[in-house]
Amino acid sequence: MVVSAVSVDEDQQEPAEQYTDPLGDPYLRTRFILPSRPVTFLSRARLTERLDCSLQPPLTMVNGAAGAGKTLLVADWAAGREPSVAWLTMEAEEKRPGMFWAYFLQALRTSGRRLSDRIRGPADAYHVDRRLLTAIAEDLATAEPPVTVVLDEYERVTEPEIAEQLEFVLQHAGRGLRLVLVTRTEPVLSLHRYRAAGELREIRAAELAFTPEETVALLERHGLHLSVHSAQALVDRTRGWAAGLRLSALAAQESRDPEVYLKEFEADRSTIADFLLAEVLKRQPVATQDLLLRVSVLDRFSPELANVVTGRADSARILAELHRENAFVEQLGHSWYRLHPLFGEILRTHLCVRRPGLEPELHRRAARWLRRAGSLPEALTHGAAAGDWDFTAGALVDDLAIGRFFTGLRSDDLAGLFSGMGPEATGPATDLVRAARDLSHGDFRHGTAHLRQARARLETVTGDPAAARLSCALLEALAARLTGSPTRAELAAESADEVRQEVAPDLLDKHPELTALLLTHLGSARLWAGRFEEARAALSKAADSPDSASTVLAREESMGHLALIDYLDGWPGRAEHKALEAMAEAERFGTSASAGCGIEQVVLAGVAVDRNELGRAEALLDDAAERSATPHDPVTAAGRAIVTARLELARGDARAAVEAADPDVRAVVASPWAESHERLVASAAHLAEGRAGEAAEILRKLADDQPSCTTEAARIQFAVGNQEEAIDLLLSLPATDRAGPAVTVRAALVKAMAADAAGDTATARRLVAQALLDARHERLRRPFLDAGRWIRPLLVTAPLDRLAAGWLTAGNPVHEDLSAAGPSPAPIVVEELSARERDVLVRLAQMMSTQEIAADLYVSVNTVKTHLKSLYRKLAVNRRAAAVRRARDMGLL
Repeated sequence: MVVSAVSVDEDQQEPAEQYTDPLGDPYLRTRFILPSRPVTFLSRARLTERLDCSLQPPLTMVNGAAGAGKTLLVADWAAGREPSVAWLTMEAEEKRPGMFWAYFLQALRTSGRRLSDRIRGPADAYHVDRRLLTAIAEDLATAEPPVTVVLDEYERVTEPEIAEQLEFVLQHAGRGLRLVLVTRTEPVLSLHRYRAAGELREIRAAELAFTPEETVALLERHGLHLSVHSAQALVDRTRGWAAGLRLSALAAQESRDPEVYLKEFEADRSTIADFLLAEVLKRQPVATQDLLLRVSVLDRFSPELANVVTGRADSARILAELHRENAFVEQLGHSWYRLHPLFGEILRTHLCVRRPGLEPELHRRAARWLRRAGSLPEALTHGAAAGDWDFTAGALVDDLAIGRFFTGLRSDDLAGLFSGMGPEATGPATDLVRAARDLSHGDFRHGTAHLRQARARLETVTGDPAAARLSCALLEALAARLTGSPTRAELAAESADEVRQEVAPDLLDKHPELTALLLTHLGSARLWAGRFEEARAALSKAADSPDSASTVLAREESMGHLALIDYLDGWPGRAEHKALEAMAEAERFGTSASAGCGIEQVVLAGVAVDRNELGRAEALLDDAAERSATPHDPVTAAGRAIVTARLELARGDARAAVEAADPDVRAVVASPWAESHERLVASAAHLAEGRAGEAAEILRKLADDQPSCTTEAARIQFAVGNQEEAIDLLLSLPATDRAGPAVTVRAALVKAMAADAAGDTATARRLVAQALLDARHERLRRPFLDAGRWIRPLLVTAPLDRLAAGWLTAGNPVHEDLSAAGPSPAPIVVEELSARERDVLVRLAQMMSTQEIAADLYVSVNTVKTHLKSLYRKLAVNRRAAAVRRARDMGLL
């Protein structure tokens, strides 16, 4: 009877243990239930599969910030598991070991796991007997299949004693227990041991973040449709944060234009703000809240910078804790942090409400610390945000970084940064920055006015204004270039040479673009003046500047100017090579298509006219017209005017040629070569329209002794009947190697014309043969087309017909009409294409993308891009379609 009574008592005790905790209260059954997923929930196979793989080790941790989608992810996975997963949601009360293990055991029972009769729930909420832990471990060790327990919101478990007990059970349960921790923070466990033993699988924030494709699918579940491209912008802004995406989608459903809302929503005025303020900010101590509000004005921050803006000394500890707690503070490495973008937006708005007027002071503190730390771009950003223009402009000038306005590297960003600088900021530095800003955007009138003001103020400045004076010299050189003032450019260069000795060498080394730009401006001004060799010396130095992104624009422009000199001297092949090299240099660094002045395209267009590739010349001139980095540059404008006029003459439109020949630039001094070419075009136009007298009269005012101008003048003089003047002009050509084949071919043809007119056919044939030999390598077709009817009978006779065949004439030379319209002979290739470049070319013609070509040839995408650049250079094009067209014209396809 006694035994029977005991048995009855035991039967009655078991149900009591199932329904009450150690304090005698009923168990909260909701803590054992899998969280329900909303109808808009998106199951993500890549993560659930990762959790399935995670069953191999004993411990899995899903660690992410509030709203990262951790709980729903694990619940979605657990719902499909057989046998059932034991689920337990933690609460703050479970800092008591007895309560924790009582709920742990009840979670096992709720999932259907039968426990040994030896296991009774703890009677003491604050204490657990070691024998109970041993019994639990032994019971679970024999479990087949293994028992899986999910502990959700595990960040609430902060008691080290509980962590030690859990590790004990996990270790001794062996393969019988699989533990999944869902947490916002790093758990108080010896994770390093599990990692080292390969017994830990982790899913962290980076994996929890939604991809653009997942974002599109999630939005579709809310009845919203967004392209992957637009979704990428949303993912960038939210960092793929699940709650942010869901809350945005819910708000967008109520918007008139959901797609626009998703692109432009204001985080500080949405439910996202309520969520982050309640779940993240207000959970922190007051001192930590203040730190978060203050660092919200910073794009990134280190503990030292955080101390500066907060006035604290313990920011390192607080930031480390915030990162560990996944409190939307992201670690960048090397002790630098940043806030989640949406969190930062909300905190900045909250800062204005809680601490109005503090933000400028925070920016000011940050600017000064960053300046001392050597981070100039960030210092400028914060100085501008503080409205401290004297500091911001002074920092830019003192660092010798004024040239960055003209490098094409974020130049617009720099100009935009100073766009808010008002007239109240005075001083040499602010005037220099205003001058640079205006000149970089082509506002010459205001730019030069600010430059004069800066120069006047520098004369009264005490101390060490060397950097400011050198910056002033750079802007003076640019102003001289844009106004066609060689004397002013020389004075600026001399001033720069003097003051350069006073500037620290390491500062000059830090900004090679300043010297490169100075030399480019000086060379351009000399070129405008017609001092070609002096210009070549300065431009060559600029082209040889250090190979860096900051000097690429100066090197590109200097090489383009060198190409123009070669073109004007009659060396089309050299000019083309330099122009293509300049374009390749810009492409190598990925500079904007509108960053340069377009002089390379002008030169290539001029070479195309010489080769009678008129369609290509027009396309290149159109491309050059779109370039705007140095607007109103006289040299480029004059070069474009000359080439455009020559193109119109080649097309037979004399009036259009005369109109195009005027470069329409205002210059302090006239350019002799620009004026001479303009007069030559006008003279040729009069000649084409039958006004020989006016044509000859214009030539009498030709003052330039440039060989190319002299030979063209001789041709026109002979055509109007002034044979003696033509011969005198040819005899005046200097016997130097400066003149290239474009000059020598035209000179030979004028002499041949004279010999033919005198009846000396043998001499005429010899001179035409010489011209054909000189022109064949360069494919100079235009001089023969401009020569007139007299040359046609000669070109159809042997051996001249063989010298002209294949490049000047096509088909049967006897029936060739050089003036007839039709396709031009195939253009030359600068260099032969390699076998691999031909492979790439074939696939270009098949409309394959860069990625498809790489896959088809079993090479990397970067390798294909390298081949494309070389291919474009060799074919003298800059686009895919143009490369294919030209290759077909040349018989390469």
